[in-house]
Formats: sequence, C-alpha cells, structure tokens
Amino acid sequence: MRSISDTIERLARARANAQGGTYRPSTLTRLDGPVQNPGQLTGWYQCPDNPASPPALVVVLHGCTQSAAAYDHGSGWSRLAEDYGFAVLFPEQSRQNNANLCFNWFQSNDVTRDQGEILSIREMIASMVDLHGIDPRRVFVTGLSAGGAMANALLASYPEVFTGGAIIAGLPFGVASTVPEAFDRMRGYGLPSSPMLDAKLRNASAHEGPWPTVSVWHGTSDNTVSDANSRAIIDQWLGVHGADVGSSEAQLLDGGHALETWKDASGRDAIEHYRIVGMGHGTPVDAASGYGRPAAHMLDVGISSTVHIARAWGLTPSFERREKPAASDAPCTKSQPGQPQMPEGVQQVIEDAFRAAGLIK
Repeated sequence: MRSISDTIERLARARANAQGGTYRPSTLTRLDGPVQNPGQLTGWYQCPDNPASPPALVVVLHGCTQSAAAYDHGSGWSRLAEDYGFAVLFPEQSRQNNANLCFNWFQSNDVTRDQGEILSIREMIASMVDLHGIDPRRVFVTGLSAGGAMANALLASYPEVFTGGAIIAGLPFGVASTVPEAFDRMRGYGLPSSPMLDAKLRNASAHEGPWPTVSVWHGTSDNTVSDANSRAIIDQWLGVHGADVGSSEAQLLDGGHALETWKDASGRDAIEHYRIVGMGHGTPVDAASGYGRPAAHMLDVGISSTVHIARAWGLTPSFERREKPAASDAPCTKSQPGQPQMPEGVQQVIEDAFRAAGLIK
C-alpha cells in the first residue's frame, strides 16, 4: 500500500500535469519568527546556495485559488533567485481568511498600515532581514490579481520598505472596501479620478519620498480584472514621481506587446506599463526561458514577466541564465527542500487533483 506522502505527491503531480505544467517538489521552507501576524498568513522562503553579499529580497504574492508553491512553480521566481543569488519570500493566504485564497485587498483593516495582512507581510520581511542578512535597501514586491492589488497596498502603505514593485493584473490602492465594490472595480466600474487616486496613495503613509518604482502588467483580453485598472494604477503613481501622463516613451516589443515608460524628475525610469496583446487573466510566462511553466493563470505568451521584472530591478544582468554563481560569504542560508506544499492539507490536495482531472466540480 502506498504511503500517504507518496499518494499526495502523485496527486500533486497529476494536478500539475492536468494544468499544463511539469511537477517538481517545492523548494520553499516555512518561515518561522514574525513577531506579529495579525493577518494569520503563512510565510515560505528560499535562500540561494551562493547569495549575493548582501542578498536582495523579492516578496511574491500569489493570486486567488493559488498556493505559494503553485505560483512559484508557474512563475519561476525561486529558480531565477537561485541562479542569480537573491532571496524570495512567498506569503500565503489561508481558506480561514478567504475561501478562494485571495489576499483581502478590499478589506480596509487588511490594507491599512500596521494592520492585518499587510502588517503580517511587513513582519515577514523584517524577519528575513534579521535572520538571513537581507539588504534592506533592496526589497521588492510583486503579485498577481488579488496578490497584485495587495502588492500595490504594500507599496502605498510601506513605501519606505520597497525599492520597487510589480503589479500583474492588479488594481489601484484604496478603491474598494466591500465585496460588491471589489467586483465593480474589477470590471472597471466606479474607478476614482486621478486626483482621488493620488490622494489615497499620499494619505496611506507619512512618507514624502523617495518612492518605489512601479511596473504594471496587464493582458488586453483580461475578462476578470479590466485593463482599465492598469491605467488607474499608473494614474495613482504619476503624481508622487513628478511625472505627467503625456510624458511617456512608447516601445513596441516582440509579439506586438506594448511598453510605456515614465521617468521621474531625476531621469530614472519610475513607472512601466506592459500591455500584453491578447492575454487573458494571469501572469505572463515564457516556458522557453527556463523560468516558469504554463498552468492555471500562468499564461505562456512568449514573454516572461519574471525575467523582465528582475532585470529592471537590477537582479539579473541579462536574460541569460548564470551558469556558475559566484561564491559568497553572505549570511543568507540555503533553505532545505520540503515536501510539496499544498493548501489546506491532504483533503485539499485530493479535491484539487480530482477537480483538475474533471472528476468533481
């Protein structure tokens, strides 16, 4: 008779294959140590074998119905981090907080500075800095959908913590406080004016600058979160960077995708807007790059958001994989590979596998 762990791994592999991916066990390790965790989130992290000295940190927030391990597998962040010597942190939602595993970006007590889920994530970052020697000047955040909206909330509420952020299929900060409002904003209805968006950002903290860079990614065929939200996010961040909506530089990328860039007063590229032509709701991946795999809401469109974002943040010098990482004496310790991390235990793994196979709804 097969062991429970073997059965779980086989079911997880079957689920990944059904979603179009190639299964590999999670390399993430559970983070212990946050002093405060009012949002009741779980943290997972990975430090590379040969970290930079001191290493940067990328905080990665999954989307609804996803787990930390599933989003890592699809996006390729931990593989890129291993190759280029930076650390990754994956906060994870629970069904006790949200039945669909969405971060609660529309609950004011979860997106207000020093409260709820964003305080839990801030405490996880502090633990990574203390325990693993992370460079506090190089902390970044990215997320998909609800995770993208929560990434924006973190950038707004703790701008002094982050050097940059990337919001994928997300929403502006502070635009909803109820579930009905959240659904309206996702459809593009009732989005605030540019001055109101700017005020919400400025009122989220006492910070006066410098401000984190912002990269916004959205599919033009996203029927879950309207593309109007990507423009609203841009409008929210233009003012603090001293940029004007008409001052952008446009670039046409391979595949017909569009990139628009705004510079701040210093001439730095402060805001990026990637519009991925024909893409639905999800994270853009490029399986051919070696980083990321197609799966549910992980869409192989021939452009890797993970690679482009990391390069813009100065974490990778080029799009080529680093073959032999340089040795380092940095204190960031390598995490030990664990068992596949699946949400909510054995029952959830079994249910998800059967659902992926079409055996249950």
